[in-house]
Amino acid sequence: MTEYYNYIKSLHLIFVITWFAGLFYIPRLFIYHIEANLKPSPEKEILSKQLKLMTKRLWFIITWPSAVLAIFFAIWLLVIYPGWLTQPWMHVKLGFVLLLILYHLKNHQIFNRFQRDDIRYTSNYMRMWNEGATLILFAIVFLVMLKHTFNWIFGVVGIIVLGILLMLGIKLYKRIRNKNPEA
Repeated sequence: MTEYYNYIKSLHLIFVITWFAGLFYIPRLFIYHIEANLKPSPEKEILSKQLKLMTKRLWFIITWPSAVLAIFFAIWLLVIYPGWLTQPWMHVKLGFVLLLILYHLKNHQIFNRFQRDDIRYTSNYMRMWNEGATLILFAIVFLVMLKHTFNWIFGVVGIIVLGILLMLGIKLYKRIRNKNPEA
């Protein structure tokens, strides 16, 4: 079975990438839906209908299948190399994967609400929410690439600094957008 390792790993990475693509784009569609909801009729209804369709296709044709397949191939890799489960970096990585799954499930809950026009968030909140996947991606990639050489203190500080920079970027974008609504 180890002769198929690179094929399985490649498929795992492909589906991780497409899963993250869906997780990066779905909050953007939520933002557009929130902003469309503020427009006058009939523009509001036309945009809402189109955004619901786009969101539904993204969620069920790309994001959910990619999540399931990424997890399936990850489990297959762990079956081939069960020794990874004894390594501390893998425990931390699996913790972030669990966080990613929870993030995915929360997006599913938001998706269901938006499909019913039950919008409970501001576009600014959703812009910050959108960065959750970015933080998880950075953490997982650095853990996998650096494994045993990973300095935990540097890594935690790095993720915190990245989070702060992302939030500052969102605030700067909001300020620019308030000055120029077309931005």
